[in-house]
Amino acid sequence: MIHREKLKVTEMNRLSTEAYKAAEKTPLTIVLDNVRSLHNVGSVFRTADAFLAEKIYLCGITSTPPNAELHKTALGAEFSVDWEYAEDTLKVVERLKSEGYIVLAIEQAKGSTLLEELTLEKGKKYAVVLGNEVKGVQQSIVDQSDLCVEIPQYGTKHSLNVSVTAGIIIYKLATTLMRF
Repeated sequence: MIHREKLKVTEMNRLSTEAYKAAEKTPLTIVLDNVRSLHNVGSVFRTADAFLAEKIYLCGITSTPPNAELHKTALGAEFSVDWEYAEDTLKVVERLKSEGYIVLAIEQAKGSTLLEELTLEKGKKYAVVLGNEVKGVQQSIVDQSDLCVEIPQYGTKHSLNVSVTAGIIIYKLATTLMRF
């Protein structure tokens, strides 16, 4: 049996908050469209931090820092990842598109692209929109998005938790964009 000793936090060489702020970011922005769970929002912050995402937009009913419940899952990532609150998700999407972002609604929709078939382009910036835990991404946002991306599922349930979806999507897009 091979002995593998777990690393101590001090051995992981993680960036400080200041170094994170100064680091070159992955050209990936996350838009949370009316996400109601503070734990989901905090989890998205941690995942965004892990993959050097540019920014998170917290829209509609989505809670914002400072918040003790959000902090429980964000564990300080709300201090490293840039974020902005916006009342209207559609205005954020329109602004991102005008700034050259390719907007991907993460939603099950007619004509959606399966995640494993998604092709990203070098030099492009991407924004992913994740929706409400019950209603998903608003139809008006789906209509304005450049593409709908769907994570294939093979069991009896028709959806994944939004924080799980965020983890899968952010990992896939960020690791692809980091290779360019």
